[in-house]
Amino acid sequence: MVLAVLQLLLRLAEAQSLKEKRRHLKSLVTRIRGRFNVSVSEVGQQDSWQSALVAVAYVGNDRAHANALLDQVLNLAKSAQPVEVVDSRLEFY
Repeated sequence: MVLAVLQLLLRLAEAQSLKEKRRHLKSLVTRIRGRFNVSVSEVGQQDSWQSALVAVAYVGNDRAHANALLDQVLNLAKSAQPVEVVDSRLEFY
């Protein structure tokens, strides 16, 4: 069994309130969940207007598949507007 966790540090420069930040994050989280069938949650920086820490988790049997899938998640997050990926970290357990 492989547990892969992708952490994304995101910047939302255009957000002027927590409500606006949540709207942008919810859109991204919904797209990721719907397209890749993974678990996604905001796990840090909840009180910051313009940044967020999001974790994406995948459980499977094949490490290569998990790596490829989470690379696709990262690419989707990088292409999302107005969200900017500042940093990412992939860990396997």
